[in-house]
Amino acid sequence: MIKVSEAKAFLIKGKGKSLKSGGMWVYDNEIDRIEGDFEEGDIIEIHDFDGYFMGYGYINTRSKISIRLLSKWREDVPSENLLEKRLRNAWEYRKNVIDTSSCRLVFGEADWLPGIVIDKFSDVLVVESLALGIDRMKPEIVALMKKILEEDGIRIRGVYERSDARIRLKEGMSPEKGFLGEPFDTNVLIEENGVKYMVDVAEGQKTGFFLDQKCNREAIKKLCRGKRVLDCFTHTGTFALNAAYAGAEKVTAVDISEAAIGRARYNAELNGLSDRVDFLCEDVFSLLTRYEREGESFDVVILDPPAFTKSKDTVKQAIKGYRDINMRGMRLVKDGGFLATCSCSHFFTEELMVKTLREAAAGAGHRRLRQVEFRQQAPDHPVLWAADDSYYLKFYIFQVCSEL
Repeated sequence: MIKVSEAKAFLIKGKGKSLKSGGMWVYDNEIDRIEGDFEEGDIIEIHDFDGYFMGYGYINTRSKISIRLLSKWREDVPSENLLEKRLRNAWEYRKNVIDTSSCRLVFGEADWLPGIVIDKFSDVLVVESLALGIDRMKPEIVALMKKILEEDGIRIRGVYERSDARIRLKEGMSPEKGFLGEPFDTNVLIEENGVKYMVDVAEGQKTGFFLDQKCNREAIKKLCRGKRVLDCFTHTGTFALNAAYAGAEKVTAVDISEAAIGRARYNAELNGLSDRVDFLCEDVFSLLTRYEREGESFDVVILDPPAFTKSKDTVKQAIKGYRDINMRGMRLVKDGGFLATCSCSHFFTEELMVKTLREAAAGAGHRRLRQVEFRQQAPDHPVLWAADDSYYLKFYIFQVCSEL
């Protein structure tokens, strides 16, 4: 049951700039007072300092993000009807912009449903809930999403919850993981860009598979035919398998996780590509250093590292990591070859990444970077302007040339 509390939050004069410019968050230091009784997670009214109505949002005073906006207009009172409208809009959008066999159906704030992510892997849904208010609405959201998909002939055989991120602790919530409904086989076969993968929605990272790189994996194919390719931080082998599928002569794929490499090898077998890909379970930084010492080189080097920073406090350390890994990667690219490199950290901004890549190129022996493409996350992970956290993935493809 979704209902609106009679409580009202009033902002401090001059505060709420993000909300007023299109953002969806109210921080704890922006609230002057709250009038009326409420429970954490309740939907309440938001007002400016002078009483001007600014919307409805769910409140959690235990979180630094105290209120998350759900509806801006007084007539759009939060209800099951409003949730259904948001979910229908999200589904219609995906049908227009991407292959929906496996995709992100709901991307939190970017779909005006703050704090929840829903991924579709074939006929399975994976739900990640990160805010108390939306967590309360989870049963209604899941039921509505299944109903909407079924209208298009898509019958969902199971739903799994992966709300096991530590960020829930900041909301005063414990991590949750398990079936939402009847149990089912959590190994799900999907196909993306012609490549098959076995996705483990229960034990894989995040919701089981990184859907946000779908279009970027397709983009590197044209560079790889007949080439020697090095794929660093391969995880379950996605970039490596796209390269091999595209006709690469040989692919070397590296990851420090034995479990990930085991899954990658299985995926290679699924696609009949085992003879084209060598999987190494090693530390990427150490391997690149060794390759450089041994005089190794590749036509294409792909760098898809994990986020080196997840907060503003660790950005300086992250810069060193990104600079180092890119410098080493550039040194291994043959003259005229290609580098694909990315960052999935929101805090490592586009401007900071450009600066770091320039420094890496200089440190690599004055290699010149000729930009082929700049890309972002796949369109099923839309970037909502003014909701800054929705923009996080930066992906560059360069030709790497020797200095004249």
